[in-house]
Amino acid sequence: MKIEEVVKSQNMQSHTRTIINLIYTASEISGKVADAVKPYDISIPQFNVLRILKGQKGQPANLSTIQERMIAKMSNTTRIVDKLIDKGLVKRTQCPQNRRKVEIFITKDGMALLEEMNIAVANVEKKIINKLDEEQLETFNRMLDTMRS
Repeated sequence: MKIEEVVKSQNMQSHTRTIINLIYTASEISGKVADAVKPYDISIPQFNVLRILKGQKGQPANLSTIQERMIAKMSNTTRIVDKLIDKGLVKRTQCPQNRRKVEIFITKDGMALLEEMNIAVANVEKKIINKLDEEQLETFNRMLDTMRS
């Protein structure tokens, strides 16, 4: 369905149509990913934090590292981490060399849950892009990279 039909607007300028289409599509994709992680009682930002911590390969992360790597930048990273701690998926420790520094790790339970969620999310991602071939995906990614630069 064309974006003009979705938003019930005609005669949009090309740049406006592109931005609205991009924002609308991102929202649709986000909703589908949220649906994929919902059965695990996890939000997209919590899922993102777990992925970031897994990417640390056993090394700790601090709140600022997590914040800068978040896909959706937000100021409530501490609250997100606290919720993951309450669920036993993440642990927070004090750095032995610098007591003012807090280190955050993913737990074994967090890793196990993330592995399950990764399968569910990958299935959703594949469904979303299944009509695009590799060349189209590469072109699309280059275009998005160009837009951000």
